[in-house]
Parts: sequence; structure tokens; C-alpha cells
Amino acid sequence: MSFETLTVLFAAIVLAQVWWSHRLLSRAAAAGQRPKRLSHYPAVSVIRPIKGLDSQARQNLEAALDSGYPGPVETIFVFDGPNEPAYPLALEVVERHRESGRPGTAKVIFCGEPPEGRTGKLNAMIAGLSQARGELIAFADSDTRPGRESLARLVEMLLSSPKAGSAFAPVVVTTPPKTVGDAGYALLLNGLYGSVAALTAARNNGELSFIMGQFMVLKRESLAAIGGLESATGQFVDDMYLGARIRAAGLSNLVSPGAVPIIQEGLSFGEFWRIYVRWIAFSRSGLPDWSFKLPAIAHGVILWLGVVGLLAGGILGFWLPAACAAPIILAVSASINNLHRAHGGSPLKIRHWWVSSLLLLMAPLVFANVYWRREVEWRGRSYKLDHESRLAEDDPADKHGGSRVETA
Repeated sequence: MSFETLTVLFAAIVLAQVWWSHRLLSRAAAAGQRPKRLSHYPAVSVIRPIKGLDSQARQNLEAALDSGYPGPVETIFVFDGPNEPAYPLALEVVERHRESGRPGTAKVIFCGEPPEGRTGKLNAMIAGLSQARGELIAFADSDTRPGRESLARLVEMLLSSPKAGSAFAPVVVTTPPKTVGDAGYALLLNGLYGSVAALTAARNNGELSFIMGQFMVLKRESLAAIGGLESATGQFVDDMYLGARIRAAGLSNLVSPGAVPIIQEGLSFGEFWRIYVRWIAFSRSGLPDWSFKLPAIAHGVILWLGVVGLLAGGILGFWLPAACAAPIILAVSASINNLHRAHGGSPLKIRHWWVSSLLLLMAPLVFANVYWRREVEWRGRSYKLDHESRLAEDDPADKHGGSRVETA
């Protein structure tokens, strides 16, 4: 068999693999069925740690208090202290909610600086839990904007099975990308991470071995079974770790139908780079096995093969390999762009179509940064990591901090 024939055959096999993978991942985008509605909805406490000032922060805060939940619900906004930029907004939104007489209670508390070995988010979660009165406990990231049925769906899913320990909502970036950073973030979450999460859940009857904790609800018994939130001390990725412990306790982590939007816009390339580094660190220590990582790795390897083939063929004058490599690059990029749309993302502008290729070309540099630098910036804090991307013992957080709860 001639070199030319082998080249064409290899390219055809690779393109077939890209098509087959894309078909599996895009089919998994269909939302699952909503579980049966409940005759009684138990009281829920929704804890929302807030650090910094998110895009459209006011709208996120207002949406948090307009949950549409058909049972008793309290919302607890947790800040490090009164100097946080979103604190005045939270006070205003909470006061307007009280004056309106709408369902649900809300309050603002302070948690102080985290102690050594604990992320700021986990510290805020622990502080919020100490003040929570609900039968069920929910946690929501401050940059999420759940719809008016999202919380009810989570509770319905959690109570649909006696073995369920947690239920969580998948997330999607829905805001139209304005910058290269916005496009990169949306493609990373929707096209790569979200699509694999949907496929994995579909293959496991709606369960995952970990939690994607942007919006999750847990039973108090589940928290007690794993030793409480404090059991995640030392972990950089608290939600995934808590989910793994829930699974180890013989309980399940159920994925709720219907994605919850993450609001993110106006990211500079530097801001996106820091998010990319953090997400790779998350994946190293938070994802329990390689099966979840393989599709993204396969995308990267195939695209790099195409780039190497294109460059080598062009430089050495082997035009057939170069001609066969170009469709591979385009196919991988198009697949990620289309998966982004299939999972609820806004259409990309033509000037951002190339960003999907940039994501995969950047990946080796991001991995090298995580492995060698072992330091990640997150919500205004810098965390030192060990060789497994867990919190290092010399974490820069204040050793004398801790869940010091104050009511604003």
C-alpha cells in the first residue's frame, strides 16, 4: 500500500472518529424528563457564597430571591465581610424583597477569612449551613441565575429516590460571547465539559460519581453520612469531592433536567486564561476517573495531529498529508462549536469560530502551568496546590480564620 493511500485512509479513520464522537455527545444534549411533582415540598435553605462582583450581579441577586419554589425557602447570602463590592447590592435586594412581601426569607451574613486548608467558598458554605433552618440544603454559585422552576426540579429529583444523596443542575453559558475570553469560556463549559457530563449521566441513568456544584441540593442526612462539609477541608474542588464521598457512602448524585445559566461576559484573555488554569486544576483533583476526561483529551490529540500534519506537510512539501490534515482541524473545531450550541449556548459570531481550536492548542501550556506553577487564582485569592492539585499545606489563607459568622 502506497504512502498516499495510507495517508488518505488514516485521515478518513480520524474523521470518522470525530463524527462518531460528535454524534454521541450531541445526542446526549437532550434534557431528561422532569420527575413527578411532589404533594409536599419541604423547606429549603439556599446558601449563596459571594466573592467579588459578578457580571449582572444585581439581576443574579434578584433572581435568587424569585425562585418560584412552592414550599418554604430561605436564602442566605454569605460574604467574607462588609468590604465586598456586592455587599451593598445584596442588602438593597434583600430589603426590597422584604418590603414586597413576596414568598421566602433572606438574610446576609459574614463568614470571615478561611482557615488554612479551606477554600473561601467552602468556608462560606460552612458558615451558611450553621445558620440554615431548612430540611434540605442547597448551594448556588453567585454567577448562576436559576429559573423559577430550577429549585423545585432539584428537590423533586433529590426526593425521587430514597438512595439519592444529592441532586445538581447542569450549567450552561447562555450569554452571547462578546470577547475571545467569553467565547473560550462558553466553549470550554458548553462544548467540552458540559457535553461530556451529559453523555456520562445519560449512560449512568442520570447519575454521576461526583457533583458539579454550581447549583446543588443535599439532604442533611447525606451531609451527616460523610462527616459534614468539613470533610472537604484540604480539597481544592469541594463539590466534586463531596459528591465522591456521597457515592462512597452508598448514595447517589442525580443530575436534574434543565440547565442553569451561568452569567459571564466581558472576559479579557488574561481572565479567561486564569479560569482555564483553574478548571484544569479542578479536573486533575476533582474528576474521579479518566473516562470523563478522555473525550476532551481525544479532541485535543486529534486536533494536534491535524496541526502537525498540516505544518510538516507544508514545510516538507508533502502536499497530500497537508491536504488531508486541514479537514481534521476543521472537523474538530466545528464539532466543539456545534456542541456548544447543542447544549444551549448562544450562536458564535464568525470571528470567534477559531477559538475552539485555540482552546485545544493552549491545553498543553495550561497543563504545564498547573503542574509546574501549582498556584491558582480564584475569586481574589491565590491557592497553592500540591502535585495532585489539592490544597498544599502552606495554603496562604489565614490560619486563624474560620467560620466566624456575623449577621449583617
